Amino acid sequence: MIASKKWLALNGAAFKPDQANRGYVHLSNYTVEYSEVGDGPPMVLVPGLAGGVDLLGPLARQLSRRFRVISYQLRGEDDSFALSQPFGLSDLVKDLGEFLECMHLESPVIFGLSFGGMIALEHAARHPYGLSHLILQGTGPRLERGLLPMVAGSVLNRYPLPSDNPFVNQFFNLFFGGPQRQDARFDFVTRQCWQTDQSVMAHRFRIVEDFDVQERLRRIRVPSLILAGERDVMVSTRGLEELRDGITDSHIHSLPGCGHLAFVTHPELVAERVCQFMGEAAGAAALH
Repeated sequence: MIASKKWLALNGAAFKPDQANRGYVHLSNYTVEYSEVGDGPPMVLVPGLAGGVDLLGPLARQLSRRFRVISYQLRGEDDSFALSQPFGLSDLVKDLGEFLECMHLESPVIFGLSFGGMIALEHAARHPYGLSHLILQGTGPRLERGLLPMVAGSVLNRYPLPSDNPFVNQFFNLFFGGPQRQDARFDFVTRQCWQTDQSVMAHRFRIVEDFDVQERLRRIRVPSLILAGERDVMVSTRGLEELRDGITDSHIHSLPGCGHLAFVTHPELVAERVCQFMGEAAGAAALH
């Protein structure tokens, strides 16, 4: 029986990488599920505050044409009971390091998205020789103190939200960077984000509130790419410039017409910028 387009859209099949392998690794504090697709230099995607590995599917699909793309679930994503044992950003950074060790990845490219970018930044600052390149999208050196983050944090922490609520889902328009058609991509994003338990999202948001990596940026010793959505309301121009000025070998690239969820809405553009950066970095290394 041929699956209907509506069924495929609702289940996200159109946005998942082809022939991705799923596996599990036992870490000290949880069993992590990961997805692996493609062949080439290893690139580890660190997911954001909500949506997990599957929300990265559109980007993983594009990047897998040039890289061996590995993404993994953060602690708590598949088991909200993990919150019964207190953990913070340092623990998530240790999880990443342990995952890299278990996967025998000595010096991969690490690509952090949004909340995952904070984990990637902290890892790069603590283990400057544990990665070859750092890539960020939708990430600043700290949580911006604007109205949107304040409202998001307050809502997540105080109010139980019904999943797939039309009113609440309109909030996602801000992350898209503007009004979004209620199409398959919008359904994919909202449904995937609601797969993350609200208590887990709230806990991660509390971790973000205390994050500030500015004083440790100089410890990062690898070529770094900072991707910035032109309409990303979660990261300020000032924050991006602080990243660029703080990381010795870093470059900012703007993503025209993109919001915070550029890795979902414009995965081709994001992948193009990444491949361009990696090519330029390889050329620079060859000259030295």
